[in-house]
Amino acid sequence: MGSSSTQTVVVGAHGRPVAVRQVAFEVRVLGGPDRGLRTRCEGARMVVGRGEHAELQLTDETVSFSHCALELDASGIRVVDLDSKNGVFIGKRRVREAWLAHRDTFRAGAVELRLEVSSDVVDRPLWSESGFGQLLGASVAMRHLYGQLARAARSDAAVLLLGETGTGKELAAEALVSEGLRAQLPYVVVDCGALSHELADSDLFGHEGGAFTGAKGPRAGALERAADGTVFFDEVGELSLAVQAKLLGVLGRGRFTRVGGAAELPFRARVVSATHRDLDREVNRGAFRADLYHRLAALTVRLPALRERAEDVPALVGHFLERAGRPVELSPAALARLYSADYPGNVRELRNEVERAVAGVAKASAPSSPGRELPIDLQRSFREQKDEHVAGFERAYLTRLLAECGANLSEAARRSGIDRTHLYRMLKRHGLDVT
Repeated sequence: MGSSSTQTVVVGAHGRPVAVRQVAFEVRVLGGPDRGLRTRCEGARMVVGRGEHAELQLTDETVSFSHCALELDASGIRVVDLDSKNGVFIGKRRVREAWLAHRDTFRAGAVELRLEVSSDVVDRPLWSESGFGQLLGASVAMRHLYGQLARAARSDAAVLLLGETGTGKELAAEALVSEGLRAQLPYVVVDCGALSHELADSDLFGHEGGAFTGAKGPRAGALERAADGTVFFDEVGELSLAVQAKLLGVLGRGRFTRVGGAAELPFRARVVSATHRDLDREVNRGAFRADLYHRLAALTVRLPALRERAEDVPALVGHFLERAGRPVELSPAALARLYSADYPGNVRELRNEVERAVAGVAKASAPSSPGRELPIDLQRSFREQKDEHVAGFERAYLTRLLAECGANLSEAARRSGIDRTHLYRMLKRHGLDVT
């Protein structure tokens, strides 16, 4: 096999990218109960599987819910195994990922398939502006994203936002609301990663007074507060299977009851969800319900990682410097480091690096304050004293962070640039209340 010469091409006019031109391709079933079935793809990704969401839906029992994906980028078309049970094969060799060329065959479970690349091309117009809502960036990847978000904003369908940690999924959700049909209606955020096992039902559905110990009076849950507006399930992939089942029931029936209540309340809000997890893989391993995934992903939008839009870094650095709130001029060497560094944490990590650089300049230019020096005891070990100081700083930082964020773990993770799961563990380690 080898990399295909098939590519996506950026089309420009007057020196500015205006569209992405890409070939169309189709996958044809060569054997099994679905022999002769074929599906054409004019986008960048096609999922093959048994699930209702799959663009090429197969019935063979050896095929997983989301078995594999065909992905098109500037280098060609590749097949990617989505942690399927029975694997993807090229010949007798099982592969996790492999490049395909026109008329190459591969196997999903027991089903033989063939890729056929069309001579047709499809032009996908790019968003004309260099931002959407609070999202910033003039790269082709971002302008393609803005167009997807704009189309989704004009719809009332459920939207699933996918992307690595720090790519801006929360900002994308806010943009969907502010530019959408329900902009003037309530917007309620549910931090799924912070829902406690004991209080998840109450947080989502509300409760009546006396429903459980500590329930002194009635309380409206997130679904009730959303009313006719929008509810955003942030990090929906963190929900337990039990809560997933209850949420699925609400989305299916359009009704719910408070904990301890008898009256059914209507659910009419638009649903927007986000996760850094690959839900195709999560479903295959039994950690996420396939039927709930289908409900949440009527429209799917993927946010690019910062490494896929590196040309946006200088503009983002400038934006974060402006947000620093004081005139700070970084040296050319400091700017070069910011421009060239890798950012596994994406835009959130870049923002934190800019803030650290600004803080370093401010500290270097500030007068010394002997009274603020840390106490040092040369009779005790370096490591012992360092651990004490770090622990003290962590606790003070986290205490103030929680206070300013109103104990909202999602907002605290966003501000601090700390991964949500790691932040939760830090808070528990310091005995700080996160319920």
